[in-house]
Amino acid sequence: MRLTHIQHQNRKGFNKIMSQERIDLKTVKHVAALARIEMNEDELAQYGNQLNEILGYVDKLQELDTTDVPPMAHVTASATPMREDRLTEGLGERVLNNAPQREERFFKVPQVIE
Repeated sequence: MRLTHIQHQNRKGFNKIMSQERIDLKTVKHVAALARIEMNEDELAQYGNQLNEILGYVDKLQELDTTDVPPMAHVTASATPMREDRLTEGLGERVLNNAPQREERFFKVPQVIE
């Protein structure tokens, strides 16, 4: 069900529609508080509707027959190309020569923890 036509309704309209959906206004407020996001009532209603639309799309996907589809760890079937693991020369001295301060083969930085 698409809820975009409801997004501009007041909070009462949101509560009425949301009672039929999965995420209610109280849950949206709770998630916003956990994320430390301040939202007014209109924004809460808008995001609640959007979250329920997303869940509606997930429900639609649940209707698909995936019995012959093998589980995947990634969206593409290609594997990550691998290279031989071998030791190469690092940047070492070239980088340390540009450091404002160094001590032996390390960067010297101000102490930040006492």
